[in-house]
Amino acid sequence: MAAIWFKQNLSLADFEGMEANTIADVIGLRFSEVGDNYIKGTMPVDHRTHQPYGLLHGGASCVLAETLGSVASAKIIDPEKFICVGLEINANHIRSVRSGIVTGITTPIHIGASTHVWDIKIYDEREKLVCVSRLTVAILKKP
Repeated sequence: MAAIWFKQNLSLADFEGMEANTIADVIGLRFSEVGDNYIKGTMPVDHRTHQPYGLLHGGASCVLAETLGSVASAKIIDPEKFICVGLEINANHIRSVRSGIVTGITTPIHIGASTHVWDIKIYDEREKLVCVSRLTVAILKKP
């Protein structure tokens, strides 16, 4: 399979600094792997990502999912001509997590000229499914 990325030799080095001054930075999200058609990222489950019962907050899972999908779209488009913005996200929270690291992986469902749809699965350290999310991203021409 040919890589889907605009830059054909995309590597983790191309993600350095993308978290800076964003919610991803605040919650400790890090990009961890890139393949021909996927991006992986990790997020700690700690005081920054807990809800009041000490469990991983569903909103934090959505931040991980939307960040991975949106960045994946940004790595597909020509950044000189287009921008991408999230249109819709949904998430099913399958299993609770109290601590450790969760890993999200995003893969494309649809890559069109005006929309991208991403499947994002989040796993705990035992590789148990924690959350399933779908993100739709709009591709807009730069003004």
